[in-house]
Order: sequence, then structure tokens, then C-alpha cells
Amino acid sequence: MPIDIVEGAPDEAQWLPAPPPTQLVDNEPMAVKGAPDQDRMQPQNEKPGSPVKQPMRTALTLAIAFFLGAGIACAIAIPVMIANEDSSDDKDNAVHDAPVMLIALSGTNVCAGKKPASGFENINCTKDGVIQAFAQAGADVTAGYRGDLATNATPINSTYLEAGVCPVNVHWHLGAEHRSAGEFDEGGRGPVGGHEDGNRRLGGDKVRLGLRCYHYDSSDSKFTTPYDWKHCVDMTVGETYEVHWPHSAAGACGTPNQYQTPFYDGVFCKDNVLVDTAAQIGVQSQVFTVVNDEDYYYPDLMRGMIVDGDYGANITKYTGSTTGTSRNNEVCSQYTPITWQVDRKCHLISASTFDKMCADMKAQRDDMSKDLHAHGSRELVDDSLTADNHQRL
Repeated sequence: MPIDIVEGAPDEAQWLPAPPPTQLVDNEPMAVKGAPDQDRMQPQNEKPGSPVKQPMRTALTLAIAFFLGAGIACAIAIPVMIANEDSSDDKDNAVHDAPVMLIALSGTNVCAGKKPASGFENINCTKDGVIQAFAQAGADVTAGYRGDLATNATPINSTYLEAGVCPVNVHWHLGAEHRSAGEFDEGGRGPVGGHEDGNRRLGGDKVRLGLRCYHYDSSDSKFTTPYDWKHCVDMTVGETYEVHWPHSAAGACGTPNQYQTPFYDGVFCKDNVLVDTAAQIGVQSQVFTVVNDEDYYYPDLMRGMIVDGDYGANITKYTGSTTGTSRNNEVCSQYTPITWQVDRKCHLISASTFDKMCADMKAQRDDMSKDLHAHGSRELVDDSLTADNHQRL
């Protein structure tokens, strides 16, 4: 049976050193043990103009030691202050900036080139009116929705951790590829026109815009104030993005080679592991509107869907395929069936959260630079190509 992986990235752990501990300096004046009392500095019988005796020599020694110590302290402190000067600039956008050192871990990437060379090319979805493909994604995930395509595939109903699969990539799409009525659908809104515009230009290329959330408010500065992006490419505050985390039982889980671009390399990294793709390959999907507001910062978006409070609380699970704009309702993916677990709600997330994630991606052993921007969104899959096994939690 053909196997399918979620797409959005074009074909083709972070190990950042912790900052050194800060040494605290006690600024309180410190009494010098054994220093003579002020009253005893001038002996009672000493006459003005008499030679300086032992108490005065002691004070002179202490003064020399003090100035020598102060000089050493300045020699240490000044370079440190200069080195930290840049990190204090632009505090609004740098509250959660990633560390400056972004050197990828050296070593051999054992997953490189593991994407199958053939056997999974796109196919026509139908031939002479008969459906030729297995179930596709992204689908409508509105509560109560169910597709029309009968399938005997069963999605992973536990968490992916419990199922023994790990994330092998993270990437995102411009707009939402899935649809959840009233959350991200045809009526959603955002900057630079609406969904009817069809596509946007990113980096000089046309990228198909998917569905949008309803959070955007042009009168609220957190949706309109530009963010100074340091790591992500061609991102826009106020826009809707659907983030995908492909998971696989054949990934290099828990090693420096876990995260891969293209994600296919990560999904197929280990040979002779995949026997039931719906049970061993899955994708988490979560939709966000990006805001310039640190109240919505999350420090580790690279690792998977946020599950906290309303985030990740309303999930639809079904089997489908890889996505991306090389597929539509006429051309289908053969990377199928795989499990999809999709959050039906749209959430706010800070721009700094995305930028931190991009910084983490840059620190991986594999080159993930082709996933540092949004990919185009596949058109919503037709009911006739959507599995009838949607389950809701």
C-alpha cells in the first residue's frame, strides 16, 4: 500500500552552549580587618611635621591595594560590558532572541538522501471517473465532518509519544491547508488583502495562500507592528500560518540527526522499520496567527504541537497524505495513508516564538534553511478524496 507523508516543505537538537554563569559582585563597603581606628592614626604625643610612623604606612599600603584591585576589576568588567552591549539593544524585539552562536553540530548525517528515489510520484486522482488515489490531506476538520472516501486505515489515536514516533522536521504553510469552520476558513482575514487574492509573493516567488483565521484586527497594534526578524524568512505579523511536525517510527529519534530537510529524509531514515504507515507515520498540525506581543511567547515550538490549556485541546484525527502545492484535487500524493492529528482551533503566537524556532532549526546538524520560510498551501481536499475515518477528541 502506498505510504504518505505530510508535505509542505519543498522536495529537496539544538545543542547551543548555555551562557556562562554570572558572577555576582558585592557592592557593599567591606571593613578591612585589622585596620587602625581613625582616632589612633595620629598618636597623642606626635607633633605636626613629625615623621610618618607605622599606622600611616599601613593606610598607604591599603590604598595602593585598593587602587590595584579596582584597576584589575575594570580591566575585566569593561570588555564584558562591551561584549554585552548589543544584546541590550532593541529590547522590544530581542526579549526572546535566540543565542548569537548558531553553529550546527558537526558529524555525519546518516539520514541524508533517505527520501525514496522513486515509487511515490504524484498520480492523477481519478481515471475515467474512478478514484485512483488513497485518502488525501489537508481536509476539513470541522467537528462533525467526515469524508466520503471509504478506507480501512486507522489513524493513531494515542499521542505520538505513546505510539513510538518522534518529530523529524518542522515546516509551515502560508495560511491554513485544513479547514475548521469559524476558526480558519474562507471568511478569515489578515494583512495584504484577503483569501480571494489567491496567492502572495514570498522571496520573489508566488506562494499560494490558504485559509485564514479570524483574529486579525487592523486597529490592534499587536497585529500590525512589524517585527525585526533575525532568523525566519518572509514572515508577516498578523498573518495565518499552519505549522506541520512530521513524525516517524523510522526517524533518528533522540540523536543529532533527528531533524531533517526535506522531511522525507527523516521519515525514512532507518531502513526496514516501516510496515504500517498509518500507525508509524504521523503529522501534527496547528494553526496560528502571528502577533508582535511577548505575552504569546512559547520557547520550544520546534519540538511539536503546543498542548496547554486551549492549545491542542480540540483534535481531529484521520488518515490522509502529504500536502503542498504540487497536489490538488486532480493530482494526488502517493505518500498515503499516514495519520494526521489537527488542532481545530486557531491560536495567537508571538513572532519571537517563530524566530526562536528558526534559530533552533539553524543549529541542527542537517541544513534546514529551505524550511525557514512559509510554503504554499494545497487547496482544500474534496470530500470524495477525504477519508471517512475522522475521529475527534
